[in-house]
Amino acid sequence: MDGTYELSIEGGFAAAHNLREYQGECERLHGHNWRVKVCVAAEELDGLGMVIDFRDLKAALAEVLSRLDHGYLNEVPPFDTLNPTTENLCRYIAEQVQQKLPCRVSVRRVSCWESDTCSATYIR
Repeated sequence: MDGTYELSIEGGFAAAHNLREYQGECERLHGHNWRVKVCVAAEELDGLGMVIDFRDLKAALAEVLSRLDHGYLNEVPPFDTLNPTTENLCRYIAEQVQQKLPCRVSVRRVSCWESDTCSATYIR
């Protein structure tokens, strides 16, 4: 049977940032309670019949988000030089989580909500 299996988890973190060279309110220091959704995929299941254990995926995401949580993003690499936009956060989280996964599992997309009504998605 051909196809791809996909699963997702959610996490979150709180942090402050300001957008460099932005013309508007977001140039000033402000914070968000970000909600993060990570979707991963694999063409084959492991010996237990899973893409990856949800527990392991949650642990990988938690480790990445712990570097951001309750910080000032503009001082956290790579955002000390890269503008800490929600779009850039999505890509960063995707790349960091990918490094923690078995090679047969790939991050498909990461979505970050900076509020209940505003989100961005990075698709790999």
